[in-house]
Amino acid sequence: MLKIYNTLTRQKQDFTPISAGKASMYVCGPTVYDFIHIGNARTFTVFDMVYRWLRASDLEVNYVRNITDVDDKIITRAAENKESIDALTERMSAAMEADCARLGMATPTQQPRATQFVTGDAHSMVAMIQTLIDKGLAYAPGNGDVNYEVRKFDGYGKLSGKSLDDLRAGERVVVDKLKRDPMDFVLWKAAKPGEPFWESPWGNGRPGWHIECSVMSEATLGERFDIHGGGEDLTFPHHENEIAQSEGAHGHGFANYWMHARFLNIDNTKMSKSLGNFFTLRDVLNNLGARQEALRFFLLRGHYRSQTNYTVEALKEAEQNLTTMYISLKDFGSVKPGEIDWRDEYASRFRAAMDDDFNTPE
Repeated sequence: MLKIYNTLTRQKQDFTPISAGKASMYVCGPTVYDFIHIGNARTFTVFDMVYRWLRASDLEVNYVRNITDVDDKIITRAAENKESIDALTERMSAAMEADCARLGMATPTQQPRATQFVTGDAHSMVAMIQTLIDKGLAYAPGNGDVNYEVRKFDGYGKLSGKSLDDLRAGERVVVDKLKRDPMDFVLWKAAKPGEPFWESPWGNGRPGWHIECSVMSEATLGERFDIHGGGEDLTFPHHENEIAQSEGAHGHGFANYWMHARFLNIDNTKMSKSLGNFFTLRDVLNNLGARQEALRFFLLRGHYRSQTNYTVEALKEAEQNLTTMYISLKDFGSVKPGEIDWRDEYASRFRAAMDDDFNTPE
């Protein structure tokens, strides 16, 4: 039986899907203001592997990876480029899909965009925000914003293991006097002049980042689903806030299994634009030329819960190892997935390894 390390319980657990023979998975996708970087690529490649293994395990998989197409960074970049927000997000979304395809990723079952769910029926951001207000978990301070009151949600911190009191003690940002607690987070942001906006009961504005994923996952997979994934940097506050929103709105559990891929470092240093060690996936693939599969091999060579260090030398080594593997396989014919005999010793060992949290030595 497949075992998955669940960030929520901090242990490996047998994977038992909600619906027999089916699996539902939501992965936080990119904010499309620029080309995706190789850190994004590591996360997306990991969950592409998970998607493929679930399917190979005879499960019908509904794999959702969202696109955030309204955000402060998008608004700023569009203004810098002197282009419309729609033009920027369409161009960057197309580039993301093309780059992921070059890396051999399968297309997710669904790719919802945040702007499709701001207003409308019950599966809208405005509707969920109103539900949270009605339940006493959110409040409108009178400036056009709506904030989530984190101390009203008893389970806050259960995913990340963070204590609200510890977070409050370490607070260094300027306190918003309209917030009841500095840790409260925004659900709805009042529109500033020149920004895109939607009409709402609290005035013209746009959604906060966290509410987008709560609503898109519900609209595509339902109020409760099997797997929620993303990079480890999303554990707090994004995924923690998603839990508070979704469980607060519906009064029951959200995702059953939480998976997080570790960081991709550059020369043993966290990738950062400010440090100048930031590489887009497109640039790395272009530099590899015909050897692009080597990057996918490199990104999947280490276990998804271990940090991976990207260097030119490590990528070259991965390329050499991949070449060696193909040389050793050159005398074997191609095998279709349905033709694999899992009773074979090597196939059985491979399945056992993959079923152990997708090949972990731990």
